[in-house]
Amino acid sequence: MGILLHGRIACVCACLFAIVLAPGLGHCAGGNAPPNIVVILADDLGWGDLGCQGATDLRTPHVDSLASRGMRLSHFYANSPVCSPTRASLMTGRYPDLVGVPGVIRFREANSWGNLADDAVLLPAVLKGAGYHTAIVGKWHLGLASPDTPNDRGFDHFHGFLGDMMDDYWTHLRDGQNFMRLDRTTIEPEGHATDLFTRWAIEYIESRVKAGGPFFLYLAYNAPHDPIQPPPDWLARVRAREPGATEQRSKIAALIEHMDDGVGRVLAAIERLGIAGRTLVIFTSDNGGNLAFGANNGPLRGGKQQMFEGGIRVPFLAVLPGRIAAGVRSERRAITMDIFPTVCELAGAAAPTAIEGRTFLPTLLGHEQPADDRTFFWVRREGGKYKGGVYYAARRGSWKLLQNEPGEPFGLYDLDQDSGETKDLGAVHPQRAALEEAVGVHGRQGEAVPWRP
Repeated sequence: MGILLHGRIACVCACLFAIVLAPGLGHCAGGNAPPNIVVILADDLGWGDLGCQGATDLRTPHVDSLASRGMRLSHFYANSPVCSPTRASLMTGRYPDLVGVPGVIRFREANSWGNLADDAVLLPAVLKGAGYHTAIVGKWHLGLASPDTPNDRGFDHFHGFLGDMMDDYWTHLRDGQNFMRLDRTTIEPEGHATDLFTRWAIEYIESRVKAGGPFFLYLAYNAPHDPIQPPPDWLARVRAREPGATEQRSKIAALIEHMDDGVGRVLAAIERLGIAGRTLVIFTSDNGGNLAFGANNGPLRGGKQQMFEGGIRVPFLAVLPGRIAAGVRSERRAITMDIFPTVCELAGAAAPTAIEGRTFLPTLLGHEQPADDRTFFWVRREGGKYKGGVYYAARRGSWKLLQNEPGEPFGLYDLDQDSGETKDLGAVHPQRAALEEAVGVHGRQGEAVPWRP
């Protein structure tokens, strides 16, 4: 449901084409070979900061090509308005507070608000059981030491950054500490982090094509998270093309365009190596754009750290030739944790039963899928002015309940009638009480899960 009519027609045509003309595409054409899976996660990418999402002052042709060659979900949500919780949901298929990550994991324990549960089953471990080689390239942000490093939690290969953010895209340090690793070895690579992650991703793909067998690559860029440090030549290009843009906007546009170029190089490698027809590529973001650094969340209200749509609604694009029709848009609601069971179903892997994520593979493949009747929840625990408190949001149908600070009165919005979240109906509508009760139930479940090391 929710797929545009032209998308259904295109899907039928694409599937017939794949069956008749491309019999060697494995699962993509009815064969037995499982597809490769590449999940690309941007960091703090605004909902409106892609050309295919309406941006007019930046160029993202490579990510845009995913929209033209596959499916775009218009109502896809991150599991949190900040980094670590969404990444925990991607890796576990669960609400982040139910696996011990209600807030951002940091290297200072006094300001760290999560600890990934020891008994959480992560996606790479499940896919390994289905014969996949698994890797993460880029930002991990779910633990800085054993037993919570990528290699401890199911990944065969790790080439990237353990921490929350870099103080500099060239030095890669965080408060003077080096969190760059090749598996368990500390490394000191030279170059812009985006370029490094792109190169390492390509090297991994090349190695797996040579070795044979399906692979799962989780490519997690730091960009466009602050500090906003695009390479000088990319910034000069944007300044010349957009002379009316502010310096702040020019910098973040250049950082995004540089990341897009990296995505393009990864996609080109997949084509060059002859595996594009049997590789699922997903692109999304961990939360909305940070307005303080010039991000664009389009018509959505708010941004990173907030429970308004601009903080939690993110781009989602997926391509799998022969199975996902080209140029299709779906209005189906989905959330980061749903990627887990969706990928497992496609790979023929048995996802854990005790997860909150739900597959949307039928939607991706152009099939009818019943409307999702879930109540979605969001939570964030934070220090500083929040004093370790939590704040919540929930959505049921068109109704959304939210607060942006602990203890703040809840606001209630009807997104079907008020997509900009401008009119608080909490004082006059009974949905407020019903959703507050649901938040209370979910909150008590999360509070029962330990989140300290």
